[in-house]
Amino acid sequence: MRARGNPFTLSRRSLALKKTHLFLVVKVAVSSILLYVVFIKTGIGQIFSLLKGMHPAAFVSATVLFIVAQFCSTLRWKLLLPVDIGTKTLFSLYMIGSFFNTLLPGLIGGDAVKAYYLYQATGKGGLSLASTFMDRYIGFAMLIALGIIAFPFGISYFHGSPVEWVLPLIVIGFVGSSFLIFGLRLGKRFRTLSELYEYFHSYRNKKRTLIKALLISGLVQILGISAVYILALGMGEHIPYLACLIFLPIIILFTTLPISISGIGVREGAFVFFFGLVGVAPGVAAAISLSWFMTVTAGSLFGFVEYMRYKKGKPDLSGINAGK
Repeated sequence: MRARGNPFTLSRRSLALKKTHLFLVVKVAVSSILLYVVFIKTGIGQIFSLLKGMHPAAFVSATVLFIVAQFCSTLRWKLLLPVDIGTKTLFSLYMIGSFFNTLLPGLIGGDAVKAYYLYQATGKGGLSLASTFMDRYIGFAMLIALGIIAFPFGISYFHGSPVEWVLPLIVIGFVGSSFLIFGLRLGKRFRTLSELYEYFHSYRNKKRTLIKALLISGLVQILGISAVYILALGMGEHIPYLACLIFLPIIILFTTLPISISGIGVREGAFVFFFGLVGVAPGVAAAISLSWFMTVTAGSLFGFVEYMRYKKGKPDLSGINAGK
């Protein structure tokens, strides 16, 4: 008789699946509770009224800015790859990742999907993981940098409140974790992580490439921040752009914490809290937050189309040059 499989292996898989489902249930619960609290405080009727009355041009413009930002992020990712893959293919993978991050949260991360398809193209697991990580890392670094640059000019918005220390603490945490990863090279003894460090080390002497990647990241973040500013204008709310530059990096970092579904609830609560410091009404802040998520969702639908195309057949990843 053929063995049906190692019972210990099956048990571990079953346990891992149960943990995944439990984690998803917890994230749904957190998002639901936080949304409920926000709706109770702001009034769900007011929020939907604001969303309904938003100028269509603002929604379309913000959606277009999101897609443009994803394309710019694709160019950044291409810079960080030591293999030559077409921009069209990478953009397709980037949008698929966005689709998974936005519309299929808790099942599999968008970065994992991008890395998987890149691994199919190159056959190099370490390269796929490292380039995806570096792309995300540089994006976060520039996001924090923008907040730091704007911080001294807008400190009057929150001087004397606990918020005054939020961004500095985030910066300290980011610098500390960066030192552990790149300075002390924790985990370099593990084979997979060793490949990652080889990739990182190869970019030490490519300062021009890293500068280009940082500049593109700056443009990506400005596009995202501008989208929120435009959505606010579409609702007739004039928020200081400087406040957006300071608060949005903090809000985005909060929403990346894996405690909710696509940041739902966390993002709305953060919008209400931070933009309340500059006089934005809770209902308006929550409506702006939800409209931003809606534009990202609308833009990510292109990723769904690309994902279905990839599911039907093997993606065309020909023309790869490993000697970039």
